[in-house]
Amino acid sequence: MHTWLEATNILAVRLDNTGDVVMLGPALRAVKETTPAARITLLASPGGGLAAPLLPWIDDVLTWRALWQDLGSLPFDPPRERELIDMLAARQFDAALIFSSFSQTPHVPGYVCYLAGIPLRAGESKEFGGRVLTTALAPAPDELHQAERNLRLVEALGFVARDRRLNISLPAEARAAAPALLVGAGLDPDAPFILLHPGASATARRYPPERAGDVAALLHQMGWPVLVTGVGREAAAVETVLHHAPMAHNLLGGTTLAEYAALVERAALVICGNTLPLHLADALGTPVLGLYSGTDYESQWTPRVARHRLLRRPTPCHPCYLFQCPIGLPCLAIPPEEVVAAALELLAAREPLAHAVGRLQPVTYQKEHSQ
Repeated sequence: MHTWLEATNILAVRLDNTGDVVMLGPALRAVKETTPAARITLLASPGGGLAAPLLPWIDDVLTWRALWQDLGSLPFDPPRERELIDMLAARQFDAALIFSSFSQTPHVPGYVCYLAGIPLRAGESKEFGGRVLTTALAPAPDELHQAERNLRLVEALGFVARDRRLNISLPAEARAAAPALLVGAGLDPDAPFILLHPGASATARRYPPERAGDVAALLHQMGWPVLVTGVGREAAAVETVLHHAPMAHNLLGGTTLAEYAALVERAALVICGNTLPLHLADALGTPVLGLYSGTDYESQWTPRVARHRLLRRPTPCHPCYLFQCPIGLPCLAIPPEEVVAAALELLAAREPLAHAVGRLQPVTYQKEHSQ
């Protein structure tokens, strides 16, 4: 039998944002459905760990702020890194799946897993890493969708993916809480509404909030209630939107991630950038209009099942992969009137979900090489 399929205590490593963990769903489902007796523990960032309750294939969660994902806030503290190794060693994992984006190396987390005594370690690698990984997959094209990149790794190890869609599991109590949250925001819980999320973790991916406010105001004039959402660090953007659209409703924090997902599920349309609500909408089948900056290829993160449209202005710097734009976001120079027109088209369009699901096909991959 393939040794990976004999693993019963598996560590899945993904130390990025919440949306990145949502993207793990199809791959973790494939692992769990192929080896139902295996226990899957997710090693995630504090933000990414919030998504774990939405993915029923995860049995346990460890959260850690990883040095190799840090943007300069962590101090020089080698004993802290040894603590991570000891924490993993104590769990006695027999396999580690190291998930990464096209630009990340699996070798640093792979070496941590090696020092923690994990005998099987797999990841996708552009670099030579010696024996750090026991299975190193040849790199996929940069443009490959992140969910497919994750699936590519587990399928190369022998796990079988029967469903390639993003999917999340909403607790009944989260769905039950949604009407009260809408009432608290001043909305009729039985009436359709548009959810507008102006924030994103990187400023280079944020549609200007002044224009987002104009979008909300125009939609309100057309009879559409708009719910503006954000987390605490996005308060300034939400306030700017409301300044331009004082009749819009808002919900700044105050929910669990599951409750927020329940609101996404109830929305007639989600309008956002390349950020978490885009992926939640795809997982829940909610139509979504993505105001998509030039930081990444659309093919890496686009919804694959939900009805959607992405708007972006072509620029020579695409894709830049920057967190901050030094030239004023020309890729998001999209007039509010154009955004509203696209939103109305999505609201009017109808496509059966089963037809969209049928478009998802397995991707042919290069064979991995073992080290």
